[in-house]
Amino acid sequence: MAADDRIYRVTFVNQDKVYELYVRHVYQSEVWGFIELEGFVFGSRTELLVDPGEEKLKQQFAEVKRSFVPVQAVIRIDEVQQEGVAKIMDVKGSVTQFPVMPPKREK
Repeated sequence: MAADDRIYRVTFVNQDKVYELYVRHVYQSEVWGFIELEGFVFGSRTELLVDPGEEKLKQQFAEVKRSFVPVQAVIRIDEVQQEGVAKIMDVKGSVTQFPVMPPKREK
């Protein structure tokens, strides 16, 4: 697989939902504490069935050139052979975001 053909499945938490997206490029951002996602990949239009969840994500990221995701929100990044169905899932279990600021210590 050539470097230009790589596809990554990125799973991250966003506003109490788990997003699973497919992108062509994942970078460590120059903005401290973020990763950059570029080249969003969505399913082809040749299929007869349309997944409403994927269509919602496709509309949400239609005009997005690059997305910055906080590192602590990332659950997993996988390099995959081909794209799958992008989806938004409800958080199940005890997935919580890492706190940005630690609580103040009492004196």
